[in-house]
Amino acid sequence: MGQTEIKSYSLAEMKDKYIGAPGTIEREEYEYELRMDVLGKMIKTARQERNLTQEQLGVLIGVQKSQISKLESSANSATIDTILRVFKALKAEINFNVRLEQQNIKLA
Repeated sequence: MGQTEIKSYSLAEMKDKYIGAPGTIEREEYEYELRMDVLGKMIKTARQERNLTQEQLGVLIGVQKSQISKLESSANSATIDTILRVFKALKAEINFNVRLEQQNIKLA
C-alpha cells in the first residue's frame, strides 16, 4: 500500500481559511473578541492575585459587581478609561503599543 501524505496547515492559514483574511470584517471581529477575552482573563487573574472579590474591585473603581463580572467574562466591551481604572485599582502596570505607519509608539 502506498503512503498518503498528510498536509499540515499553520494557524495563520487556518484562520485565513475559516475566519477570513486579515482586514476583513469577520477577521477584525474575531481578533477583537480574542483581545477582549485575553483582557478579561488578565483582569480576573490580577484581581485574584490581590485577593479581591469582584464586589470589592467594583467598589474601588465605582462600578457594580456585575460590571466586573462582564469585564472578566468579556461579555461587555469596556472603555479604555474603565480598563485603566481597573488596573490602577489593582496596582498593575498596563502598557499600550500603537503602530502608525511602520513607527511604534508606546503609551504607558
